[in-house]
Amino acid sequence: MLKQRILTAVILAPLALMAILFLPLVSFQVVIALVVGLGAWEWSSMSGITRKFTKVSYAILVTAICLLLAFMLPTDMIWYQGKLNSLYHYILSLAALWWLISLAMIIVYPRFSSIWYCSKPIRGIFGFFTLIPTWVAVISLRTSLYDVDPFYGASLIFYVLGIVWAADIGAFFVGIKFGKHKLRPLVSPGKTLEGLMGGIFASSLIIAFAATHYQFDTSRMWLHVVIGALTVGVSALGDLNESMFKRCAGIKDSGTLLPGHGGIMDRIDSLTAAFPVFAFCYVTWMA
Repeated sequence: MLKQRILTAVILAPLALMAILFLPLVSFQVVIALVVGLGAWEWSSMSGITRKFTKVSYAILVTAICLLLAFMLPTDMIWYQGKLNSLYHYILSLAALWWLISLAMIIVYPRFSSIWYCSKPIRGIFGFFTLIPTWVAVISLRTSLYDVDPFYGASLIFYVLGIVWAADIGAFFVGIKFGKHKLRPLVSPGKTLEGLMGGIFASSLIIAFAATHYQFDTSRMWLHVVIGALTVGVSALGDLNESMFKRCAGIKDSGTLLPGHGGIMDRIDSLTAAFPVFAFCYVTWMA
């Protein structure tokens, strides 16, 4: 299993790096839409869908919506005079609201879960709220200031990846060594409050580095720190959200697409929350 995990990471990491840095924007939109589509295939299983035709249809629908958004708005029109297109901003605003709702669902789980647990369509809609804004967020960040610096948006994506991965690593090691107080045992028994704090501390190192790299105005430094911490915190929410739906579906992994890692959603669950929330904060207060 460890060899499989390492081999998969060694193959995928350079591909992801090259895609973020060097793919033309239109090709990048398509690639991210395909990744989101694979996530939708796995989300259909977490929604309780078992028929292959329905699963394929769901994945195609999510992918098609992303590609339709790309077709409706050329890459050079996503940002206009330093402002994100209103449709994209609206989708990110809905995503921020969705993650507040998800937080409430996780806090009260399993109470009230019967409202949505038995409904495959409702769980499928939750997938729309989770996956489509992820595509919008990644594309919005990648195209930010593209005419000024083609790599600026890529650096924003790497920033989110960096603080989320640092949080995951910090949470893992601190949780193993010091974890005693379960975060939400009915949702994900392995997550602890100590691990969450360890993750936030580890990610703060990346946040501090980014503050010097982007040379933020010192009077706005507090905003940078708050948004970074919020992004890290909500990334844990994304992990718990997926765990909750997997538990409801009675499955351990979201899929088997990544040898040694499980499914696509098992690897991007925290990012489906982190990217939309960070992008919403970025376009609202920082751009």
